[in-house]
Amino acid sequence: MITNTGSRRLAVTAVGLGLIALPALSACSSSEASGSGESKTVTLVSHDSFVVSKSVLKDFEKQSGYKVRVLKDGDAGQAVNKAILTKDNPQGDVFFGVDNTLLSRALDNGLFQPYEAKGADLVLPEYRIDQDKHRVTPIDSGDICVNYDKAYFSEHKLKPPQSFDDLAEPAYKNLLVTENAATSSPGLGFLLGSAAHYGDKGWEDYWKKLKANGVKVVDGWEQAYNEEFSGSAGGKKAKADRPLVVSYASSPPAEVIYADPKPSTAPTGVATGTCFRQVEYAGLLSHAGNAKGGKALLDFMLSKEFQDDMPLSMFVYPVREAAQVPPEFTRYGPPAKDPETLAPAKIAADRDQWVKSWTSLVLK
Repeated sequence: MITNTGSRRLAVTAVGLGLIALPALSACSSSEASGSGESKTVTLVSHDSFVVSKSVLKDFEKQSGYKVRVLKDGDAGQAVNKAILTKDNPQGDVFFGVDNTLLSRALDNGLFQPYEAKGADLVLPEYRIDQDKHRVTPIDSGDICVNYDKAYFSEHKLKPPQSFDDLAEPAYKNLLVTENAATSSPGLGFLLGSAAHYGDKGWEDYWKKLKANGVKVVDGWEQAYNEEFSGSAGGKKAKADRPLVVSYASSPPAEVIYADPKPSTAPTGVATGTCFRQVEYAGLLSHAGNAKGGKALLDFMLSKEFQDDMPLSMFVYPVREAAQVPPEFTRYGPPAKDPETLAPAKIAADRDQWVKSWTSLVLK
């Protein structure tokens, strides 16, 4: 994700609901941001969509004695790439927001130092990785899926698509907008989902069909969802004309929760046969200026308080056992029952070539 400011959810608009999207800091080294020695400031580097409830952040600061600064560094891909380039003189102490689509790049470049966070044994087994080195800590999960505008399909008496195959059918010509796989995490996730579904020999033919069927590609999620997608609140204001968009399974509950007045049903739905499971991680940056504070922050991010807060702040699912999920998620945005997945080693081996081939195939 390089250029879009909302790799993910609608939560960044929710400041009025008691959530705080912390201001970005000017670029500085970890030692400048955190001080040296017994610094009581810990700096979290993240993508632009990081949000936490103000009360939760204050609880950590009160309990730990550390003040948290947040450096928001663009979309996730941009933030990861910049963190790698500055790893020897990092901008902060902890990095949050590298997901399974880009994780191998971060690990291969030595972005993190080992630390097993307290509560790691309470992470659901399916999200535990790197168990021998503990360089990253799983924090949340979500499903990248095609969303559809219910009103459009009702008005046109057209059944919404439910699968990858459906999207290439003539009935859905010129209806889908997706994000650039080279610049956007949802876009990359959708590409990986198609690779998982069709295999090494089939995904390119599939994208040829999508291109012939009029798929529109934009830089990032913010533009796709809030400017091009007719089913979102932003898209309605922008008079968007694409009723299909690559977004998240958790986008429909966000449309309900932030609507005024709240509708009885979500205005958007999810094509459940198009989903790819995304997992986000945090880690203690190599050469962190305040490693002790960074470890305390990682511990807190796995605490029940922080994990319970995430669904309605960043519209993601917690990874800790017994963490609470709000009823709106169960009703409007349950996780996909059978999402596409890829082994981390497969993503690491093929991601860059897939993106290169995708770019040549779809954008040229």
